[in-house]
Amino acid sequence: MARKKNSKIKRKNKTKGFAYLILICLSVLFAIFLAFKLYLYSLPPINNFDSIKPNPVTSIYSSDGKLLKTFSSFKFEKVEIEDVPDDLKNAFIATEDKNFYHHEGYDLLGLVRSTIVNIMAGRAKQGASTITQQLARILFLSNEKTFDRKIRELILAHRIEKTISKNEILEMYLNAVYLGSGTYGVLSASKTYFDKELKDLTLAEKALIAGLPQAPSIYSPFKNPDKAIKRRNWVLKRMRSTGCITKKQYEQAIQEELTLNQKPRIYSHNKAPYLVDYIINELKKIGFDEDEISSEGLRIYSTVDYESQIKAQDSIRTTMQAVGLTKDKSQASLFSFNPTNGKIYAYVGGKNYEKSQYDRVTNAIRPPGSSFKPFVYAAALKKGLTTQDLMDDSPLKVSEKWAPKNYGDKYRGEIPAWLALAVSSNVCAVRLIQATGVDAVISMARDLGITTPLQRDYTIALGSNGVKLYDMVISYGAFANGGYRVQPYAVERVENSRGVVIYENKSVRSLKVLDFDIAASMTYMLKKVISSGTGKTASIGREAAGKTGTTDDYRDAWFVGYTPDLVTGVWVGNDDNTKMPGITGSSAPARIWREYMKVATSNFPESVFNYPEEKTAQNEEKLENAIEKEEIVEEVTENTEEEKPKYEIMHTSAPAPVPNTEEVKQIEFKKPFDTNATPASAPLPGQ
Repeated sequence: MARKKNSKIKRKNKTKGFAYLILICLSVLFAIFLAFKLYLYSLPPINNFDSIKPNPVTSIYSSDGKLLKTFSSFKFEKVEIEDVPDDLKNAFIATEDKNFYHHEGYDLLGLVRSTIVNIMAGRAKQGASTITQQLARILFLSNEKTFDRKIRELILAHRIEKTISKNEILEMYLNAVYLGSGTYGVLSASKTYFDKELKDLTLAEKALIAGLPQAPSIYSPFKNPDKAIKRRNWVLKRMRSTGCITKKQYEQAIQEELTLNQKPRIYSHNKAPYLVDYIINELKKIGFDEDEISSEGLRIYSTVDYESQIKAQDSIRTTMQAVGLTKDKSQASLFSFNPTNGKIYAYVGGKNYEKSQYDRVTNAIRPPGSSFKPFVYAAALKKGLTTQDLMDDSPLKVSEKWAPKNYGDKYRGEIPAWLALAVSSNVCAVRLIQATGVDAVISMARDLGITTPLQRDYTIALGSNGVKLYDMVISYGAFANGGYRVQPYAVERVENSRGVVIYENKSVRSLKVLDFDIAASMTYMLKKVISSGTGKTASIGREAAGKTGTTDDYRDAWFVGYTPDLVTGVWVGNDDNTKMPGITGSSAPARIWREYMKVATSNFPESVFNYPEEKTAQNEEKLENAIEKEEIVEEVTENTEEEKPKYEIMHTSAPAPVPNTEEVKQIEFKKPFDTNATPASAPLPGQ
């Protein structure tokens, strides 16, 4: 009996002790809450609150501070609270903050609930933000989910409540909240999604808009209509449960079909749309998500030169009109960057973004024609060719089915390598790949930056396989900078809404892929292309190098060239791969390149390539004078009728078979390069 009695006493004491502990904890929590409450009451209203403007709009700037894009030109368009339909106000309140008119800036029960959830999770998982807290975040804070930010948000919300009325808070919130697709505020959302004024919205449309703030991208009716409808119906259910609408209204609204604006108005200012798409993709790779980019008021500073970007767009537009390529299918693209530091200078993915958002810089894969030949020559230089070695520019038959020809059946006999490239001899390029080996050429192209499939075939010497303009420009950059493949980038730095730098690009991503002397020799030969060869149209009055390219039946036309400071590529063609009216690399692309580069290079001193003087032959000047008197017509990759490559937009088929490597007869170069000598080397300029 005594043992049972003692056991009961112990249990009773233990229960009392636990109750006392709970009482002490509750007392401490109450004391903390009371102290915090008193602290909040002691805070003054916010001074000059009327002058504070919500500015959640992300902006993208050029390197010289010119505005390229804002995600909403309606950022300060205001709708008075009296002009907001009651159903729309009720939809937001029912969804975001059902106790809006009854709290002092924060919801105590919601705060306790979210605090418990967050403590158990060990991180800020649940928000429980009131409309006033959300407004505080829009005006003063960021979207980071941290405990200290939550406390600051709560304090600011209480001060806002002491400063302005509930209706003023709701009005400011409804004008500032981000609702997806670059829209801020209910008025711009109404016009963007439904092309209606607020007063003309249906109940279902109002509910859809009210459901967007939690995840504008996920619930966007343009991107995810099914999720948008599901979210809309959830909002309607909340409105029904809070008594805002009747059962009949609810049942009718959830049955309403989603009818969106078929031609949504573009509310965002955007002077370089293809470039902006590239920048956004780069930001995502860096680690920014879509909501951060569009709704956190970031200031994104790009590497792009404003005047050069505008000139790139204008030169494409005016040149395409001048040569008669006015149809929507007729397109052009331009990509330009600094080959020493990787900064993108200009980026144009097409002729008209409103009619086609397809980016032809990074996505289109088209045959480059003779603009691929420098890879063949670079591979040959690596194996011993010199710029002065003599080559056989005479008719050639590779097999029974394939005999490459020069344009117009023009042949010059025995000519030096530099001249063969300058006049873009097809037969010399094929003889060179026979001597050098297809694998060596493919390896060179890969090292320089070509990422698309390349068939093991002699016809790649004439540019039969598809490539990306983006890759071609990177590859030519290695000729310009001493042999380094440099990764381009467009985002210089990012500031948050308070001006704090949260990202900055501080390094150059580069890889040594080519010997310095090979880069020097390639530049020497490609300078000849512009000074006296097929690229004369691209002359800009300062030292430059480059190469033209035109494919069968004038389906693609290219010019890729560079100065010591900029490497730029231009492609012109039809999206459906149909023929163009005699457009060659030396016509429209070279003209676009020239007009753009004249403006872009004006920002740099008239620098020269940091390469040693190339040894020249005694008759070089005589040869140059001779070809300058000729009418050098841009080459077109010609093949026999029996075996002509069928170029396609995304890939190409190549006809000429390649014998086994051991069966290929090597060319005996007249002046062989000393392959045992140690190549010269130099650091990447600017490093």
